[in-house]
Amino acid sequence: MSIVVTGATGHLGRHVVDQLLKEVPAEQVTAVVRDAARAADLAALGVRIAVADYDAPESFDGVLAAGDRVLLISGSEIGADRVAQHRVVIDAAKAAGVALLAYTSAPGRLKAALADDHRGTEEALLASGVPYVLLRNGWYHENYTERLDPVLAHSAVVGAAGEGRISSASRADYAAAAVAVLTGAGHENRTYELGGDTAWSLAEYAAELTRQTGTEIVYSEVSDEALTGILTGAGLPEPIAVILAGVDASIARGELVVDSGDLSRLTGRPTSTLADAITAALKN
Repeated sequence: MSIVVTGATGHLGRHVVDQLLKEVPAEQVTAVVRDAARAADLAALGVRIAVADYDAPESFDGVLAAGDRVLLISGSEIGADRVAQHRVVIDAAKAAGVALLAYTSAPGRLKAALADDHRGTEEALLASGVPYVLLRNGWYHENYTERLDPVLAHSAVVGAAGEGRISSASRADYAAAAVAVLTGAGHENRTYELGGDTAWSLAEYAAELTRQTGTEIVYSEVSDEALTGILTGAGLPEPIAVILAGVDASIARGELVVDSGDLSRLTGRPTSTLADAITAALKN
């Protein structure tokens, strides 16, 4: 039996594997990656490395085995047929007879187009009959704190989210929830709505940036259409810009508020704060 993590060298996957290694022996962990060179440090620790690609179903032959617990981290290529990509892993898991397949999905109330692939994957997973866990991850702090340069350069947070609030948490928080499920018992066929303990608005985000930098940062609210234009002007392809602007529209409707408390219950601790995430980002 192995604990298998797909996308193991990605932003979230790295956190998951690092935290797993604090809980189980390295030889019980399999990191599924597209480029073995990027996982050389994990291999040196004794982690089994499997090279496989969501776009190549045959590459998953022999990767999964009966009794494995698998974390399917959703593909990050917006615009790709992610449901088909994810179905490759689901089919391999069913054929192998894995004990559990956990999937990093999106909040149940999120109606933005970004969630469509997640809903399609959930349907495929439930139809497969494989024992599942839906980890419906909310927004990440890092979605904002990794894009501070233009905010600081223009002294403005630009968005179309109105006064909507966001229950974000760190990637490390969501990784801890995944590890709790992969190493714990009694999670089969459960759905967890995951989000930070304290929701915040873009105006409050701007205010916290002001407090920590000593420079006034304002929240500049724009329309969905204007935000799409700003994002395309910054170099994003228009279809992706439209999807991201749609997320702001969802925020305005309250769809990224997650008040279940599932994340802190699974991890056994309060979630990290946006203020702490900003502090860490400003130091880098």
